[in-house]
Amino acid sequence: MNKIKSIFIAVSICAGVLPACAMDLSLVDATNMIVSESHDLKKADANLKKAEASLDAANSSRWFKLDGSVSYMNLVNIEDLSKQRTVTLPPSMGGFISESLKDTAVTFAIPDNIFQAGVSLTQPIYTFGKIGNAVKSVKSAIKMADASKEMTIREVKYAAAQLYWTAKMTDEVVKLAKQDLANARAARKSLTSAGRANRSNLLKIESDIASKEINVSDAEFNRDTAHRMLKIMAGIDTHEQLVLTDDFPQKFQELNAGELKTTPQWEILTEQVKMYERLAKSKRANAYPTLAATANYSYMALSEDMEGMFDKRGSQSAYWGLAVQVPLFSGGLNRANATVEAMNAIAAQQDLEQAKKITTEQYNNAVKQYDRLRGNLETLTKARDLAAQTYKLSQNRFASGQTSAVELAEVSAGLYQLDLALLNTKYKILMSAETVKKLGE
Repeated sequence: MNKIKSIFIAVSICAGVLPACAMDLSLVDATNMIVSESHDLKKADANLKKAEASLDAANSSRWFKLDGSVSYMNLVNIEDLSKQRTVTLPPSMGGFISESLKDTAVTFAIPDNIFQAGVSLTQPIYTFGKIGNAVKSVKSAIKMADASKEMTIREVKYAAAQLYWTAKMTDEVVKLAKQDLANARAARKSLTSAGRANRSNLLKIESDIASKEINVSDAEFNRDTAHRMLKIMAGIDTHEQLVLTDDFPQKFQELNAGELKTTPQWEILTEQVKMYERLAKSKRANAYPTLAATANYSYMALSEDMEGMFDKRGSQSAYWGLAVQVPLFSGGLNRANATVEAMNAIAAQQDLEQAKKITTEQYNNAVKQYDRLRGNLETLTKARDLAAQTYKLSQNRFASGQTSAVELAEVSAGLYQLDLALLNTKYKILMSAETVKKLGE
C-alpha cells in the first residue's frame, strides 16, 4: 500500500512539474530560430555566392591564357611498307619544300616517330569595353544578390513576427473564450441556486453555454494550429509545449518614422538597370577590334625508334608579338544583342519607378495605420472597461432577478467582442510597426 502511495505521489509531482518543463520562447528567440531555419534565406545566400563566383569567371577574361599541347605520331610509309623506321614523302608533298619542286618527284626519308610539345600564351591588352563592361555588369549582379538577401531577411523577420504574434493572440483568445464560458456557467449556477429558474432564462443560458463551448473548442484548435506552424518554421519539435513570454503591450510609443528613401527592392532594380546598360555596352563592343599580345614555344623530336627519341637534341622554335582581331561581318548580331540589353534596361527602369510609387504608398499607409490605431487604442480600452462594468452590473441585476438572460447575454457578447477588438487592434499596431521596419529600415 505504501509503495502504491509513493508511486502515486511521484506521478503527481511529475504531472505538476510538466508544465514548468515547457519551452519558453521570446519574440527575439523565435525570430532568430526562424531566420536560421529559413529555406528562402539559404537559397538567397547560395545565389549571392553564385554571383560572386560569376565575378571570378568574368575577371578571368582579363588575364593571360596559357595553353599547352603534347602529341606523338608514328608515320606509316605508304610507298614501301617494308621500311618501318623511315617514311618517304611522296611527290605531292614536295610543295612544302619549294614551289619550284611541286611537280618534281622529290623524296625525303625521315624517322617515323615524331614527338611534339608546345606552349602558347595570349594576353588581352585592349578590348574596347568588352571585358570591362562585362565585369561591371557582374558586379551589379552581386549587389542585386546582396540586396535580395537583405530583402529576404526582412521578409523572414516579418513572417516570424507575424507567426509569433498570431500564436500569442490565439493564446489570449482561448483565455477570453474560457472566461466568457465561465461567466455563462456562473450565471446558470446563480439562476438555479436561487430556486427560481425561469424556463426561458434557463434555455437562453443553456444555449449560450453550448455556443461558447464551441467558441472555446474553435479557439483551442486555432491556438494549436498557430503554435504548430510556429514550431515548424522555427525548427522546434511539434510535440514541444511552448510558453510565449512576450505579451501584447498596454501602450505603444510613437513610431517616429522618417521619409522612405531606399529599400532593398529599389536597390535591386537600380542595379538591374546598371547591369543591363553595361551588358549593352559589352555586346556593342563585340563589333570593335581586340588587341592582344601573343607568345609561343614549340619543341619537336624525330627518331627511328622510341628508345632514341630524345638522344639527340630536337628542334625548338619560339616567337612573340601582337595580334589584332577585327570583326568584319556578323549579320547584325552585335547590334541586335546590344539592343535587347538596352530594352531590358528601359524595362527595369520602369519597374523601378513603379516600385517606388507602390512601396512608398505601402510604407506611408503602414505609418498612418500605426498612428491611427495607436490613437484609437485608448478610446477602445475605455469602451472595453465600460463594457466590463456594464456586464458586472448586469450580473448583479440578473442575480437579483432584475433582468433577463437575454439582456445578460447581449451585454456579455458586447464585452467579448470588445475584448477581441482590443486584442486585434494591438496585433495590427504591432504588425504595422513590423511593416515599417520591413520596408524602411
